[in-house]
Amino acid sequence: MSAQNKQTVEDLYAAFGRGDIPSILGLFHPEIEWWEAESFVYADKNPYRGPQAILSGLFARLAGEWEKFKAIPDEVLDAGETVVSCGHYTGKYLVTDCEVRAQFAHVFKFQDGKIVRFQQYTDTAQFEKAVSMSDITD
Repeated sequence: MSAQNKQTVEDLYAAFGRGDIPSILGLFHPEIEWWEAESFVYADKNPYRGPQAILSGLFARLAGEWEKFKAIPDEVLDAGETVVSCGHYTGKYLVTDCEVRAQFAHVFKFQDGKIVRFQQYTDTAQFEKAVSMSDITD
């Protein structure tokens, strides 16, 4: 089952890359619990419980506030019922035109072949700077 869990996470990132929200939601357990990193700009609604809460509380905000936001995995590690990925986010915050390229680690827990828990770790300071800058200079 662990190889299948790793493939599920790889499929998740591929679906994100295509903007295929129905496929993404189909990989989630009905009782999924999604945690954004502490102090992250979208951690205000932690934990997001259930696919609909993730869709409306997180994904819709990301889509509306960022241009070309991507989560790009560099490595996906199989640990049985847990899968860990390391990579980076890229995107431009629309209000400030500030771009980010921030490292992340994602920890996925599985139940019945579906993602039941997600924990994000990332450079929260870089995102905070992007959303709060009022003057952008290069």
